[in-house]
Amino acid sequence: MPRVAAIDCGTNSIRLLAAELTYRHDGTVDLRDLHREMRVVRLGQGVDATGRLAPEALERTRAALVDYTVAARRKGAEKVRMVATSATRDASNRDEFFAMTREVLGVEAEVITGDEEARLSFIGAVGEQDPDDGPFLVVDVGGGSTELVLGTWDGRDAEVLAARSVDIGCVRITERTLRTDPPAPADVSAARELAAEVLAEAFDAVDVAKANTWIGVAGTVTTLSAIAQELPEYDSDRTHLFRLTPADIDRTARQLLTVDHATRAANPVIHPGRVDVIGGGALIVQVLAEQLAARGGPADLVVSEHDILDGIALSLA
Repeated sequence: MPRVAAIDCGTNSIRLLAAELTYRHDGTVDLRDLHREMRVVRLGQGVDATGRLAPEALERTRAALVDYTVAARRKGAEKVRMVATSATRDASNRDEFFAMTREVLGVEAEVITGDEEARLSFIGAVGEQDPDDGPFLVVDVGGGSTELVLGTWDGRDAEVLAARSVDIGCVRITERTLRTDPPAPADVSAARELAAEVLAEAFDAVDVAKANTWIGVAGTVTTLSAIAQELPEYDSDRTHLFRLTPADIDRTARQLLTVDHATRAANPVIHPGRVDVIGGGALIVQVLAEQLAARGGPADLVVSEHDILDGIALSLA
């Protein structure tokens, strides 16, 4: 039973999954978690405005990666794969990032395309789903981009039918439009217009009316699940596979967009590194729900704690 380590370095956070692979007789592979960890390093700080990775953001990422390297070795990982997404795709000084990751981790970090990011997220998200509930629409709202991927899952193999990544995420939309605390109504309206405009490209490429089940992955969506349930502390067992109705999404987004930073920070389920961008992320999910309804897609959002990290780990099988 080989052990692997997957690292996902996004615009807002960097995450590690160390896992053991178990091969079944039918050729499928199961993952057994050994260690999961997430840190908010905000690698994409200011990239949208400057086109460069900030020195302090690179240093925060380096510090996390040093610890992740130790953890992966301690768990006996034989293979390691690190992928980097939106922030590094956009940065003019991304060579500095790659030199740092090679030095610390000992392997080359990969800048994957938005479509590959969507495919890996899909594979990670659908593994626990009943194939009869498909086709599935998996949506990953990240810091700098949002991916939509439509596909099927037969219990063994996943088939991606359509996928599109667009440049809108909780960090990017916050830096562009939600600059006051709490956001001014005019800024919220501008953010909604921006989200709808950018997401239209994804909806044009992905026929969401074909989906029977909508699955949301990554930190924005899982945090919304915890807030909607009014959990006293973040509990991944309770956020995982929870269904958010359109009313839940609308209520939670409106709540987050009308309170100040201190009020959001006082909520124990919101990670400190997400406090300033969770409103923007919630707004994107709210627009997604509205657009799905308008286009004949599924209504409820099934929240999954399993995502691109699981897909990266499975790619090492």
